[in-house]
Amino acid sequence: MEPFIVGIRFQKTGKIYHFDASACKNIQIGDFAVVETSRGRQLGEVIQFIQNPSPPPEGSWKAINRKATARDLVLRQLWQKKELEAMINCRSKVAESGLQGVKIVAAEFTFDGARLSILYSTETEGSKIDLRNLRNAMQRLYPRSNVEMRQIGPRDVAKLLGGMGACGLENRCCSMFLSDFSPISIKMAKEQGISLTPSEITGMCGRLRCCLVYEYEHYVQARNTLPKRNKRVITPQGEGKIIDVYPLKQAVMVEFDNGQHKEYPAEDLQPWDEVEALRRKAEQPCAQCDDGEDEYGQPDPPASSESVPPIRRAPNPSAGRYPPRKKKKK
Repeated sequence: MEPFIVGIRFQKTGKIYHFDASACKNIQIGDFAVVETSRGRQLGEVIQFIQNPSPPPEGSWKAINRKATARDLVLRQLWQKKELEAMINCRSKVAESGLQGVKIVAAEFTFDGARLSILYSTETEGSKIDLRNLRNAMQRLYPRSNVEMRQIGPRDVAKLLGGMGACGLENRCCSMFLSDFSPISIKMAKEQGISLTPSEITGMCGRLRCCLVYEYEHYVQARNTLPKRNKRVITPQGEGKIIDVYPLKQAVMVEFDNGQHKEYPAEDLQPWDEVEALRRKAEQPCAQCDDGEDEYGQPDPPASSESVPPIRRAPNPSAGRYPPRKKKKK
């Protein structure tokens, strides 16, 4: 029997995790379920049904404990109201202890309050700061919950805080719909012809903008069908050099020797190097003509009997006989 796999999300724009719902066949999209995760028991929303799922990397899917009840949903709301208070208390403890370079971003309770996660960031990414005293202080404030300190990166901070994007959108992409962060490189900006000014390609998180990856693949595929810059091409108006490429328009800007510029679509261009190679090959003599064959590889026809007289040989009287023996002298 095939397993009944569903996708569950724990946050509004968080990742979707797969769980085995074979023991809860009546669950529907939009329902909430209680599952066991690495961070304790969590309450997540069923987002989708997974058809023909691929085998999990760990060997088996985790099973859903049960479908969430009305009491579970109310309990979750009660603990969510305490998250702001926990974050304020943690910030006050940081100020009291004199910790430098630590920013408390958020506090998250599990739906039953069994675990409290303090999310923080540091000014220097990757730096290690001893927060044991801070954790112990928070543990004394919330003895019923298991307190843990979890460091997050600048992109996760921007996603949690939200706000207006650098491009002018009312909400940032990461807060609206991005469930995962793709790796971004400066090459993506160069491929799309975007200005490399830091203010143009940097987001509110201080990292390269996530939107640089949106159209990158389209630009790469479009450029594969166009000649590169500084290549010489043959146009209907003559020979010139490419000075700019417009991938989405499938066109290029050509500069002629007289300094004029003109835009041409890709189908009106011929590569100069290929045309030049064909011209040089056409000027070379045919190597097969010296072997008694014409340009099509056929042997030359035999000479006519009228033009070349036949060769006449003198008759040999001793043909077919042994040569005469010489007489010995006495």
